[in-house]
This record gives sequence, structure tokens and C-alpha cells, in this order.
Amino acid sequence: MQSERHGVVIGAGTMGTNLARLMLRRGMRVTVLDVNAAGLARCHKALQEEAAFSQQARFVTAWAEVGGCDVVVESVTENLELKQQVLAEAERHIDVTTLLLTNTSGLEIDALAEGLAHPERFMGAHFFNPADLIPAVEVIPGPSTAEDSVERACDWLRELGKRPAVLRQGVPGFVANRIQHALMRECLALLEQGVVDAEALDDIVRYSIGIRLAINGPLRQRDLNGLDTHLNIARYLYADLENRTTPGPLLEQLVADGRLGRKCGQGFHEWPEGDAHAYERRERALLERLLAMMDDAEE
Repeated sequence: MQSERHGVVIGAGTMGTNLARLMLRRGMRVTVLDVNAAGLARCHKALQEEAAFSQQARFVTAWAEVGGCDVVVESVTENLELKQQVLAEAERHIDVTTLLLTNTSGLEIDALAEGLAHPERFMGAHFFNPADLIPAVEVIPGPSTAEDSVERACDWLRELGKRPAVLRQGVPGFVANRIQHALMRECLALLEQGVVDAEALDDIVRYSIGIRLAINGPLRQRDLNGLDTHLNIARYLYADLENRTTPGPLLEQLVADGRLGRKCGQGFHEWPEGDAHAYERRERALLERLLAMMDDAEE
């Protein structure tokens, strides 16, 4: 069913492409805006498989080609100055009632809002990749964001099948990235100390806490285990946990050696040519199955 809503995605990279895919699958008209014609062409090609593509998707390089819209999601490179410029340009071309969202992973919302004429309709909407699959979206109001704008944004996200989670205040990295980096800090320390190798560490996390976190989340899981038990363990364990305030030498060395992960063929694991795309397809299929099971469990 086609929606009357028109969404604009600024940025035709991986995240922008998946945001456009999400909107198309939910029946929205979508315009993808990017000044990089080559990136726009890749996005165009990636979305041609969508059923609603021909009627509802447009790809443009200038605001003059956009027209009226209901929601704008900025999803360009995670650079404060660039995002400020892109957001200011967007504001010059949209109606004052149009929601203006930034898909930042952790930049301060009040800093991004500097110079905006209507910060009351602006906020962060942190999607997680692949954005067309992962349900959670962190919604981060700025100091000037109107409550009505937050409610409208959450309503729109629910229309897209998302689970908006509104933060009461903005902190660096928001919630998910703070937890993710705390986890990775301990993982890197364990690797550096020779406690475990990369493959075994991944297996331990995937097949123990990873499964339980997907089902319960960390706080409900602690409730199930017993907070007294957690407190007793915390009393003797916290002193031994990694608490460095700068990235560790292992991560610095991997990056210096060009071992950047899947995109370079090597990271913590080896990624032979051709395996990366096959793994991505497998990952999406597993995510879809997991989410379907989680949805069934909630019914």
C-alpha cells in the first residue's frame, strides 16, 4: 500500500541506501539526494530490486529536484562540520513543519543544531545497520526539540516498523555505542593479555551472553539471575576489568597495519575475496529469522 508520506534521505552510502530501502518497503515515496553522482548510481542500482522502485523512488543531486516532503533524514559521513553544512542547506529548502533528523552515531545533537533556524523540529535518529532490518532506533532530542516533534518522529518510526527509544538526555555515543565500546574494550584487553584468541572469544559471546541479550536485554537478564548475585560478582570483579581511557595497542596496530576488517580482507579474522558478500547475505538471512522468532515470542 502506497503511503502519502514523502521521505528524503541525504547521502547515498550504505546506510542511506538501507534507509531508502526501508521506506520503500513500507510504501513511502523516497527521494535520495547526494551530490556524488557515482554514489547515487550505486544506490539506484542497489534499490532496483524493490517492488515499489519505479513508482516511488527518485535519485537527485540538487534540492531543486526534491519538492515538498514530510521527513528528511541526513545520513552523510560522520563529520560535525559536514553534517552542519548539510543540515543548514536542507533547512533552506524544506517547510517549517518538516521533520529534520540526523542519523548520527554519537555526535552531540546541540552541536549539530547550531545555526538552524528551527531546531524545534530537529533531533537525532540513530538507526543501526542494516537499517532496513534492525528494529531499534535511538531518538535523541536536542535542548530545543519540541515534544510534539519527538512524538511525530516516533509515530513515523513505528509506521516503518521500528522500535523508537527516546533518550532523556544526550551523551557522547548515546546508549548503544557506549555499551558496544565498553564490551569491545574488555574484548581487546583479553586478546592482548593472551587469555583467548579471536575465534574463541567470538564463540563465547555469540553462544552465551549474545543469545540471552537478544532475548532479554541486559537489565531483565540481571533481574532473572538475581541482583544480589550480580552485586556479589561485581564486588570482586570490577577492580580487574579494563578501564583504560585511550584505545589499546592491539587496535592501534591492526589499523596501522591496514588490517581494517572485511573491506580489506583482514581484521581480527581473514576475509577471502568473495566471502565477505556471502557472509553479508548469510547475516541478513539469520537476522530475519531471529527477528521473526522474537516477534512470534511477543505475540
